[in-house]
Amino acid sequence: MSASQNVILSLIDHHHQRLLTGWLACLKRDTRRGDTQRETEVSEQAKRFLEQLRRGVATGHLNDIGNADWVQMRELLEDFSRDRAIQGYSPSETANFVFALKEPLFELLRQELASDAGLLAKETWAVSSLIDRLGLHTIECYARIREEVITRQQQELLELSTPVVELWEGILALPLIGTLDSSRTQIVMESLLQRIVTSGAEIAIIDITGVPTVDTLVAQHLIKTISAARLMGADCILSGIRPQIAQTIVHLGLELNVVSKATMADALALALRRSGRAVTDRKRPTAPDA
Repeated sequence: MSASQNVILSLIDHHHQRLLTGWLACLKRDTRRGDTQRETEVSEQAKRFLEQLRRGVATGHLNDIGNADWVQMRELLEDFSRDRAIQGYSPSETANFVFALKEPLFELLRQELASDAGLLAKETWAVSSLIDRLGLHTIECYARIREEVITRQQQELLELSTPVVELWEGILALPLIGTLDSSRTQIVMESLLQRIVTSGAEIAIIDITGVPTVDTLVAQHLIKTISAARLMGADCILSGIRPQIAQTIVHLGLELNVVSKATMADALALALRRSGRAVTDRKRPTAPDA
């Protein structure tokens, strides 16, 4: 065991409570969140961190926290980073949990090694390097987990932004809002096809009133969706063609090969006629005055 390992172990073993108290004081000073329940949780996390730090220092290499001896510490930091990312903490707030340990550690080092300036400088560097590695690992975990959270939220928003509505028995409507890209088109197709299967619908109205522009790429995505619906036995009607979009489609020379209507109401009226239904006005004319 190296001299640095002995020094760190000695500090943790002989000054555990003082180290923990000083660390928590630094965290409380640097944080803007005053939740008492959160402070209790942070205290428990700090205790587990010191436990894993001692275990890692005793069994592993200080210069390589990626080896098997530090696996429990890495798992602890990953769980901690996930908790912070989900609760909306910033990267700096998350990393500060680890970096704040430096202050009480350095203070104890100064007191224990005050008589040997050379050894104090050496051990301070060793401790600082170890804490930096653990802090950087925490930031890496946070960034990866935060990206996973954002990706999942985007996926959920895409699913919510492509609702398939049953307007009438056998008639579905898919209102699209925003730009169509490859990933969203896949979700649109899956939602529409699944609803066609479960409802047995024979007509699907795709409304693009909320689509800002239609270029070649968007047209290709629409064609894919329409073709997939046809393969499932449902005819498609495209609604929401605004004059600007109609001009763009003509100028681009695009061929959507689908019946289109200006409004959702026109598309629904056509769908009802195709299905042998009709909407009649049951309001009776007012009788003339005698």
